[in-house]
Amino acid sequence: MTSPVLTARCVHKSYRLGKTEIPVLRGVDLEVQSGEIVALLGASGAGKSTLLHVLGLLDPPSEGEILYDGRSVHGLSIRERARLRHDHTGFVFQFYHLIPELTALQNVLLAGMMTDSVLRYWSRRQEAKKAATALLERVGLGDRLKHRPAELSGGERQRVAIARALLAEPRVILADEPTGNLDSNTAEGVIELMFELQRERDAAFVLVTHDEGLAVRANRIIRLRDGVVVG
Repeated sequence: MTSPVLTARCVHKSYRLGKTEIPVLRGVDLEVQSGEIVALLGASGAGKSTLLHVLGLLDPPSEGEILYDGRSVHGLSIRERARLRHDHTGFVFQFYHLIPELTALQNVLLAGMMTDSVLRYWSRRQEAKKAATALLERVGLGDRLKHRPAELSGGERQRVAIARALLAEPRVILADEPTGNLDSNTAEGVIELMFELQRERDAAFVLVTHDEGLAVRANRIIRLRDGVVVG
Protein backbone atom coordinates (compact mmCIF):
# COMPACT_ATOMS: atom_id res chain seq x y z
CA MET A 1 0.00 0.00 0.00
CA THR A 2 1.41 3.39 -0.98
CA SER A 3 2.00 6.12 1.59
CA PRO A 4 -0.32 9.14 1.69
CA VAL A 5 1.04 12.05 -0.35
CA LEU A 6 0.58 14.35 2.64
CA THR A 7 0.34 13.58 6.36
CA ALA A 8 -0.01 15.66 9.51
CA ARG A 9 0.68 13.93 12.83
CA CYS A 10 -0.52 15.56 16.04
CA VAL A 11 0.18 19.04 14.67
CA HIS A 12 -0.01 21.96 17.08
CA LYS A 13 0.56 25.58 16.17
CA SER A 14 0.66 28.52 18.55
CA TYR A 15 1.61 32.17 18.16
CA ARG A 16 2.89 34.57 20.78
CA LEU A 17 1.37 37.99 21.37
CA GLY A 18 3.63 39.65 23.89
CA LYS A 19 3.72 37.25 26.83
CA THR A 20 0.55 35.48 25.77
CA GLU A 21 0.61 32.23 23.80
CA ILE A 22 -2.33 31.84 21.43
CA PRO A 23 -3.03 28.24 20.36
CA VAL A 24 -4.48 27.88 16.85
CA LEU A 25 -4.04 24.17 16.06
CA ARG A 26 -4.43 21.67 18.88
CA GLY A 27 -3.27 18.26 17.72
CA VAL A 28 -4.45 17.83 14.12
CA ASP A 29 -4.08 14.43 12.43
CA LEU A 30 -4.66 14.30 8.69
CA GLU A 31 -3.84 12.05 5.73
CA VAL A 32 -4.33 12.96 2.07
CA GLN A 33 -4.19 10.22 -0.54
CA SER A 34 -3.02 10.62 -4.12
CA GLY A 35 -5.72 11.97 -6.41
CA GLU A 36 -8.33 12.79 -3.78
CA ILE A 37 -10.05 16.10 -3.07
CA VAL A 38 -10.30 17.02 0.59
CA ALA A 39 -12.36 20.00 1.76
CA LEU A 40 -11.41 21.76 5.00
CA LEU A 41 -14.49 23.37 6.52
CA GLY A 42 -14.82 25.54 9.61
CA ALA A 43 -15.76 28.96 10.87
CA SER A 44 -13.38 31.90 10.65
CA GLY A 45 -10.65 31.42 13.24
CA ALA A 46 -11.01 27.63 13.29
CA GLY A 47 -7.42 27.21 12.05
CA LYS A 48 -8.03 26.24 8.41
CA SER A 49 -5.58 28.65 6.79
CA THR A 50 -2.99 28.06 9.50
CA LEU A 51 -3.22 24.32 8.87
CA LEU A 52 -2.82 24.88 5.13
CA HIS A 53 0.30 26.97 5.70
CA VAL A 54 1.79 24.31 7.98
CA LEU A 55 0.96 21.55 5.49
CA GLY A 56 2.62 23.56 2.72
CA LEU A 57 5.78 24.20 4.79
CA LEU A 58 5.17 27.94 4.76
CA ASP A 59 5.05 27.89 8.56
CA PRO A 60 6.56 25.26 10.90
CA PRO A 61 4.35 23.50 13.47
CA SER A 62 4.95 24.20 17.14
CA GLU A 63 4.63 20.45 17.78
CA GLY A 64 3.99 17.39 15.64
CA GLU A 65 5.29 16.58 12.18
CA ILE A 66 4.48 16.83 8.48
CA LEU A 67 5.31 14.02 6.06
CA TYR A 68 5.46 14.15 2.27
CA ASP A 69 5.08 10.73 0.65
CA GLY A 70 5.74 9.14 4.04
CA ARG A 71 8.95 11.11 4.58
CA SER A 72 9.19 13.50 7.51
CA VAL A 73 10.22 16.97 6.39
CA HIS A 74 11.68 17.89 9.76
CA GLY A 75 15.41 17.82 9.98
CA LEU A 76 15.74 19.01 6.37
CA SER A 77 17.71 22.16 5.67
CA ILE A 78 15.94 25.35 4.61
CA ARG A 79 17.10 24.76 1.03
CA GLU A 80 15.90 21.14 1.05
CA ARG A 81 12.51 22.15 2.44
CA ALA A 82 12.14 24.85 -0.19
CA ARG A 83 12.95 22.41 -2.98
CA LEU A 84 10.58 19.78 -1.58
CA ARG A 85 7.80 22.36 -1.21
CA HIS A 86 8.30 23.54 -4.79
CA ASP A 87 8.38 20.04 -6.28
CA HIS A 88 5.62 18.48 -4.18
CA THR A 89 3.08 21.24 -3.53
CA GLY A 90 1.31 24.01 -5.44
CA PHE A 91 -0.60 26.90 -3.86
CA VAL A 92 -3.74 28.79 -4.92
CA PHE A 93 -4.83 31.70 -2.75
CA GLN A 94 -8.03 33.74 -2.50
CA PHE A 95 -6.33 36.97 -3.58
CA TYR A 96 -4.21 35.43 -6.37
CA HIS A 97 -0.81 36.85 -5.26
CA LEU A 98 0.18 37.74 -8.82
CA ILE A 99 2.97 40.25 -9.49
CA PRO A 100 1.20 43.28 -11.03
CA GLU A 101 4.15 44.32 -13.22
CA LEU A 102 4.43 40.88 -14.86
CA THR A 103 2.33 39.39 -17.63
CA ALA A 104 0.23 36.27 -17.14
CA LEU A 105 2.97 34.18 -18.77
CA GLN A 106 5.70 35.74 -16.64
CA ASN A 107 3.70 35.16 -13.46
CA VAL A 108 3.42 31.47 -14.28
CA LEU A 109 7.11 31.24 -15.18
CA LEU A 110 7.99 32.85 -11.85
CA ALA A 111 7.17 29.56 -10.13
CA GLY A 112 10.14 27.95 -11.87
CA MET A 113 12.46 30.92 -11.45
CA MET A 114 12.12 30.97 -7.67
CA THR A 115 13.96 27.69 -7.03
CA ASP A 116 16.26 27.29 -10.03
CA SER A 117 19.70 28.81 -10.20
CA VAL A 118 20.12 31.44 -12.91
CA LEU A 119 22.20 29.09 -15.04
CA ARG A 120 19.78 26.18 -14.68
CA TYR A 121 16.77 28.31 -15.45
CA TRP A 122 18.49 29.90 -18.44
CA SER A 123 19.38 26.46 -19.84
CA ARG A 124 15.75 25.33 -19.72
CA ARG A 125 13.94 28.62 -20.29
CA GLN A 126 12.43 27.59 -23.64
CA GLU A 127 11.11 24.34 -22.16
CA ALA A 128 9.65 26.24 -19.20
CA LYS A 129 8.04 28.83 -21.46
CA LYS A 130 6.47 26.10 -23.58
CA ALA A 131 5.08 24.37 -20.46
CA ALA A 132 3.73 27.64 -19.01
CA THR A 133 2.10 28.57 -22.32
CA ALA A 134 0.46 25.16 -22.55
CA LEU A 135 -0.94 25.51 -19.03
CA LEU A 136 -2.37 28.95 -19.74
CA GLU A 137 -3.95 27.60 -22.90
CA ARG A 138 -5.39 24.71 -20.88
CA VAL A 139 -7.04 27.09 -18.40
CA GLY A 140 -8.52 29.13 -21.25
CA LEU A 141 -6.05 32.03 -21.36
CA GLY A 142 -4.12 31.27 -24.52
CA ASP A 143 -5.02 34.71 -25.87
CA ARG A 144 -4.11 36.52 -22.63
CA LEU A 145 -0.44 35.55 -22.26
CA LYS A 146 0.85 39.12 -22.43
CA HIS A 147 -1.85 40.72 -20.30
CA ARG A 148 -0.96 41.98 -16.82
CA PRO A 149 -3.18 41.24 -13.80
CA ALA A 150 -4.88 44.66 -13.96
CA GLU A 151 -6.03 43.78 -17.50
CA LEU A 152 -7.61 40.49 -16.37
CA SER A 153 -10.88 39.74 -14.61
CA GLY A 154 -10.92 38.11 -11.18
CA GLY A 155 -11.68 34.72 -12.67
CA GLU A 156 -8.86 35.09 -15.20
CA ARG A 157 -6.41 36.04 -12.45
CA GLN A 158 -7.37 32.94 -10.50
CA ARG A 159 -6.84 30.83 -13.62
CA VAL A 160 -3.34 32.29 -13.92
CA ALA A 161 -2.75 31.38 -10.27
CA ILE A 162 -3.93 27.81 -10.93
CA ALA A 163 -1.62 27.51 -13.94
CA ARG A 164 1.26 28.80 -11.83
CA ALA A 165 0.50 26.23 -9.11
CA LEU A 166 0.61 23.39 -11.66
CA LEU A 167 3.85 24.32 -13.44
CA ALA A 168 6.06 22.03 -11.34
CA GLU A 169 3.53 19.16 -11.67
CA PRO A 170 3.04 18.92 -7.88
CA ARG A 171 1.51 15.95 -6.08
CA VAL A 172 -0.74 18.20 -3.97
CA ILE A 173 -2.51 21.52 -4.59
CA LEU A 174 -3.34 23.54 -1.47
CA ALA A 175 -6.10 26.04 -2.20
CA ASP A 176 -7.13 28.65 0.38
CA GLU A 177 -10.65 29.95 -0.39
CA PRO A 178 -9.88 29.82 -4.14
CA THR A 179 -13.35 31.15 -5.08
CA GLY A 180 -13.91 33.43 -2.09
CA ASN A 181 -13.16 36.60 -4.06
CA LEU A 182 -15.29 35.69 -7.09
CA ASP A 183 -18.94 36.08 -8.00
CA SER A 184 -21.00 32.88 -8.09
CA ASN A 185 -20.92 32.39 -11.86
CA THR A 186 -17.17 32.97 -12.11
CA ALA A 187 -16.58 30.79 -9.05
CA GLU A 188 -18.45 27.91 -10.64
CA GLY A 189 -16.21 28.07 -13.71
CA VAL A 190 -13.07 28.05 -11.56
CA ILE A 191 -14.38 25.11 -9.51
CA GLU A 192 -15.13 23.09 -12.63
CA LEU A 193 -11.66 23.85 -13.96
CA MET A 194 -9.98 22.70 -10.74
CA PHE A 195 -11.96 19.46 -10.71
CA GLU A 196 -11.13 18.79 -14.36
CA LEU A 197 -7.42 19.38 -13.74
CA GLN A 198 -7.51 17.14 -10.68
CA ARG A 199 -8.92 14.29 -12.74
CA GLU A 200 -6.47 14.85 -15.59
CA ARG A 201 -3.37 15.01 -13.41
CA ASP A 202 -4.38 12.75 -10.52
CA ALA A 203 -3.15 15.42 -8.12
CA ALA A 204 -4.59 15.69 -4.63
CA PHE A 205 -6.42 18.90 -3.76
CA VAL A 206 -6.87 20.29 -0.25
CA LEU A 207 -9.48 23.07 -0.40
CA VAL A 208 -10.10 25.49 2.44
CA THR A 209 -13.62 26.81 2.02
CA HIS A 210 -16.69 28.17 3.79
CA ASP A 211 -18.84 26.94 0.90
CA GLU A 212 -20.80 23.82 1.86
CA GLY A 213 -21.87 23.44 -1.79
CA LEU A 214 -18.24 23.18 -2.88
CA ALA A 215 -17.30 20.95 0.04
CA VAL A 216 -19.91 18.28 -0.70
CA ARG A 217 -18.36 17.80 -4.14
CA ALA A 218 -15.06 16.77 -2.55
CA ASN A 219 -14.20 13.14 -1.85
CA ARG A 220 -13.97 13.90 1.84
CA ILE A 221 -14.82 16.73 4.25
CA ILE A 222 -12.71 17.52 7.31
CA ARG A 223 -14.25 19.97 9.78
CA LEU A 224 -12.14 22.09 12.11
CA ARG A 225 -13.41 23.80 15.22
CA ASP A 226 -11.09 25.75 17.53
CA GLY A 227 -8.06 24.05 16.01
CA VAL A 228 -9.35 20.51 16.42
CA VAL A 229 -10.71 18.07 13.84
CA VAL A 230 -14.34 17.42 14.77
CA GLY A 231 -15.53 15.44 11.77
